[in-house]
Amino acid sequence: MIVAATSSPAVGSSYLSRSSRRSIMPRFRMALRSNLVSVTPLLSKLQLECATPLPVLRHVADAMAAEMRAGLALDGGSDLKMILSYVDSLPTGNEKGLFYALDLGGTNFRVLRVQLGGKEERVMATEFEQVSIPRELMLGTSEELFDFIASGLEKFAQKEGGKFHLPPGRKREIGFTFSFPVKQTSIESGILIKWTKGFTVSGTAGRDVVGCLNEAMERKGLDMRVSALVNDTVGTLAGARYWDDDVMVAVILGTGTNACYVEQTSAIPKLQGHVSPSGRTIINTEWGAFSNGLPSTVFDEDMDAASINPGEQIFEKTISGMYLGEIVRRVIVAMSEEGGLFGKSTPEKLSMPFVLRTPDICAMQQDFSNDLQAVGSILYDIAGVESNLSARKTVIDVCDTIVKRGGRLAGAGIVGILQKMDEGLKRSNLWEENCGGYGWRLV
Repeated sequence: MIVAATSSPAVGSSYLSRSSRRSIMPRFRMALRSNLVSVTPLLSKLQLECATPLPVLRHVADAMAAEMRAGLALDGGSDLKMILSYVDSLPTGNEKGLFYALDLGGTNFRVLRVQLGGKEERVMATEFEQVSIPRELMLGTSEELFDFIASGLEKFAQKEGGKFHLPPGRKREIGFTFSFPVKQTSIESGILIKWTKGFTVSGTAGRDVVGCLNEAMERKGLDMRVSALVNDTVGTLAGARYWDDDVMVAVILGTGTNACYVEQTSAIPKLQGHVSPSGRTIINTEWGAFSNGLPSTVFDEDMDAASINPGEQIFEKTISGMYLGEIVRRVIVAMSEEGGLFGKSTPEKLSMPFVLRTPDICAMQQDFSNDLQAVGSILYDIAGVESNLSARKTVIDVCDTIVKRGGRLAGAGIVGILQKMDEGLKRSNLWEENCGGYGWRLV
């Protein structure tokens, strides 16, 4: 995951010592000193604006809990949708049979089949495939996208065999994990509110996404029934609960970000006409839309303004994998243009939006060599940048600053959920025990 890619102290340990620097040729030392002086104010300003001291984290956690309460009270009462999942019971480990799953939530979709054998045998066999979604389909029509997905599912189903067997008389069932904001209307239906994560597919908003998938499967002649529609966070919670009865919260930190948790139905004022036998249900927070009190920079603001959904999904744009690489790219472009980070000119390729991806940041942060050779190679291969050691170290500092901010804010958001789940626990104790032990200190 992006948040746990690396830690600042580990990266810091790769820097050259004073004695090592003295062995560098004089001409290189002059360039090193010049670059450091010119970009240092820019780096210091970035670090100051991205700082997440304890008061900021406390505010984010408190604001997250407050937005959750407002979203549970009334539809539209908060930036957080707080969507009912209609999942009122979770796996117990007793489940048996053949089950399929489809996960659509980013630049790939995944299909999986699993043979479950109950408490004794648990997961008997699994197979899965991952398929990249072409960029043009992320911007195309609903029918084009779902036909592409149904084709992949059809090919996967045709390979069924071996340890996988369907009991006689039963139709294949598939759980549909759909990781975009949906207004759930039942366990097996939901209306798309809007696309996120770079998708702008036409003809889907306001429609039942299960209906879109069923229609595509029918066009392909695929005999399969969608038995459950869940968000990826709900699927993650259910999957974890299969193994551990104590799991109550799930968080996704990937291309996008989201969180869900188990809520008491008595704490949901907007709940009408739905009775949960267990007295509990899973709430999909859609926390990517949160924006209260987040530390921001001109680079975040410019990226947001240039996005397909300006002013929306601010938390997601601050902490998730789709955007961290782009924030870093915008920072180092400014350092190149204003501070001469890479010499007198900025490589044209570096000016291309999203050319630097979050996996590239992670790879650079894993370079612990004295000369940061991997960092140099990535900058050259990805963005056509020729760099010296000082420039590479500055790039690592930028990566650390953006990643650390994202990780700490994600931890604060988790603490906000914990506060909402246990309103009776004193906030100071909750922060000390849960945020200090399990939240932002992990980053």
